[in-house]
Parts: sequence; C-alpha cells; structure tokens
Amino acid sequence: MDNTKKTIRTGLLSFGMSGKVFHAPFLKEHQGFSLEAVVERSEKKAHHSYPEIKSYDAVDALIADPNIELVVVNTPNASHFEFALKALQAGKHVLVEKPITVTSDQAKKLYAAAKRHNVHIFPYQNRRFDSDFLSIQKVLDSGKLGRLVEVHMRYDRYRHHISPKAHKETPVPGSGLLNDLGPHLLDAVLSLFGNPISWTKTLGQFRPNTQVDDYAHIHLLYPNDVQVFLTMSMLVVDEQPAFILNGTKGSYLKHRTNIQEIQLSEGMRPGDPLFGMEDPSKYGILTTIDEEGTRTRETIPSDKSTYLNLFEYVYQTIRNGKPYPVTEEQVIKQLEILES
Repeated sequence: MDNTKKTIRTGLLSFGMSGKVFHAPFLKEHQGFSLEAVVERSEKKAHHSYPEIKSYDAVDALIADPNIELVVVNTPNASHFEFALKALQAGKHVLVEKPITVTSDQAKKLYAAAKRHNVHIFPYQNRRFDSDFLSIQKVLDSGKLGRLVEVHMRYDRYRHHISPKAHKETPVPGSGLLNDLGPHLLDAVLSLFGNPISWTKTLGQFRPNTQVDDYAHIHLLYPNDVQVFLTMSMLVVDEQPAFILNGTKGSYLKHRTNIQEIQLSEGMRPGDPLFGMEDPSKYGILTTIDEEGTRTRETIPSDKSTYLNLFEYVYQTIRNGKPYPVTEEQVIKQLEILES
C-alpha cells in the first residue's frame, strides 16, 4: 500500500481527561489517523466511546504493539521522558503533552533519539490553535497597534483547595503551576516573538498547606525594549483579560474563551459546524488612536478554531515530511526558562 495513503495507527497512554477531550475525538475525526489502542491500568472505559479500541494494562505492552505507529504520551509530567524514549527506541513516532519533559537536557535526548531512530517527536502545544490566540496573531499582523511596547498574557483560575492529584500537588519533578500552565504561555510568546534577550521569574505559594507553587510570573525582555509579562495564578476570583497588547497606536484586550475544551467536555464533536466558534460577546476589543487624537474602538471577530489543525501538522510531517510548527529550538528555550 502507498504509505502516503495509510492511516496512522495510534495508541494513547492514558484515557483520563486529556485522552478523552484533547486527543481521542480528533484522532477519531481526522481521516489520516486510526485510534487503535489505549492504556487503562484499572477501569476499562474507553470501549464505551470507541468499541473497537484495544485496551492494554501497561504502557510497555502498548509500545510493543507492532501495529502502532504513533504513541501519544499524555501521562503525568515526570513520566514523559521515560515513556517517550521507550516509544522512540521502539521505532514509534511520539506526540507528547506539555511540558515535553521536565528538563531541557531530557528534551535534547529525546530529539537526538528521534533522529537516531528516524522517527518524529511532536510537542502537543494545542493552545496555538485556540481562537483567542489566533486573534492575537491577527491583530499583530494588521499593524494597527503600531510599534509594540508591552504584552501581558495570563492564566487565571480560582482553586483554593488542594487537588488530590499527587503529580500536580506534591513536590515531584514537573509539578506545580509553573510547569502546568507555563508551557502554554511560553510557547505562545516564543512562537510570536522568538527568543527573549533576558528574563526574570517569580514563584509563590499562597493556598493553605500547598506544597507547590500556585502563582508564577515571568518577565521577558525583547529587542526594541518590548516588555512581555506572563502571569499564572490559582487565586484570581475575578478573571482578568488573558491578553493585553499595548503599542504606540493602540491597545488590544481579549479574554480567554477556551471554547474547544468547553465544547468537547459537553460532548460536542470536532466535526460539528459550531465547533470552535466563539460567542460574539467574547470577541476582543481593539482601541486605536490617530495623529489627531481620535480614538476608534473596534471589535475583532475570532476565527473558527480547531485542534484538528495540530493533528493535520502531525500527519503531514509523518507522511509528507513537512515541517512541524513547534520547533526543537522553541521547546528547548521554553524548558530553559521554566527550569532557570
């Protein structure tokens, strides 16, 4: 069979929230993939949604399956390196949840292993394909802000309690809010602006009895004195705009919508015509000023978004050798900032 026509037989290493919401629906929807197997250590639930799926009791068993071509590593952060390396050494392509590993040294070893075994490793940076982030790109490309001066990006949540998830709430490698949300914000900044000249980082612990950081702030300096501020917090009752861009000719404010995750959690499938469509009340606002001092307020419609585009990039890289948009350089720099 022509290799370019074959579906990519794929296995998931977990069928928790990320497997159910962020991976399985798109692997099912995209005609270039075939969701073949999953690892379920205790309860076997995947077959209720995917009757033909094969359920393994252990990661090693799935990786050893000769029919699997792509392995999705969506397990706790500290296990990413071990499982991804095993899959690469078995000759599998690998798609890895963020952060791809907990250290830059581990990531370099994975990329080296992928090259050595003639396979690909893909960081799963799905937030590049969110409608709110796409609107940021649209505004920057329009030039209406003038020369960029200041950028704020935030992830706000209110979770005063300590989660029972030990891999997030106990001081193990890859735990804490910075490692949970920092990869999203840093990937956004690195994809838009490239590598910073310098950065500083602040962590905080504010919830009662927390063992890990539940607040993080990163200040990055870019050429032409562009200032970029990234903030993550578990204790924001009144959610702030997720994106604020200030330039010499205007400002853009946009709240985070997370529309795809909401729709998927409610059972909507990626093929639904309404999938990835923001409510117009959530659109961002661009305010510009001309040389006479006249202000113009403009609503920026958000484009339809879908994580199917990420899986299309994975497919095109594996089958047709096209470049994947999240580069090795960006991933290494992201981790260097996180671990600094």
